[in-house]
Amino acid sequence: NNKTITMKIAVLAALVSAVAAFAPSNQVQRPATELAAERREFLSQAAALAGAAAFAPAANAIRDFDTVGYLGGSNIVDVNNANVRVYLKMPGLYPTVAGKIVSNGPYKSVGDLYNIPGLTGAEKELIKKYESRFTAYPPSADYVIDIINNGLYR
Repeated sequence: NNKTITMKIAVLAALVSAVAAFAPSNQVQRPATELAAERREFLSQAAALAGAAAFAPAANAIRDFDTVGYLGGSNIVDVNNANVRVYLKMPGLYPTVAGKIVSNGPYKSVGDLYNIPGLTGAEKELIKKYESRFTAYPPSADYVIDIINNGLYR
């Protein structure tokens, strides 16, 4: 009963909307020249907006780590961000001393390397030998995550 009434109302609404779609509209037809002028106005505004966007100032976002050269691409090594394999370039440091360096950071200065627990006198001498090639920049999360294992295997 209630379902029947609801169904009849739904059918009636569908019929009315279908008939309304085909009924003539009371809108006044605009001349083609008026439509063309409206289109030209729209396109000129769109072109002006596109031109302004083309000459927008550059976004000065940091796209790369400022000191990326110290991650192994130069003679200077950042002890807080460089991967353990960078120390392969310095004979005697890899793997033992290099492992201790990357495992005990971050360091405020290169001098903090001498405070690594468990360093032997010979290991301190090796660090002293290469001390001029070390620097200590603040740790960057992008690189610290790979400091011990960067996924490169033989």
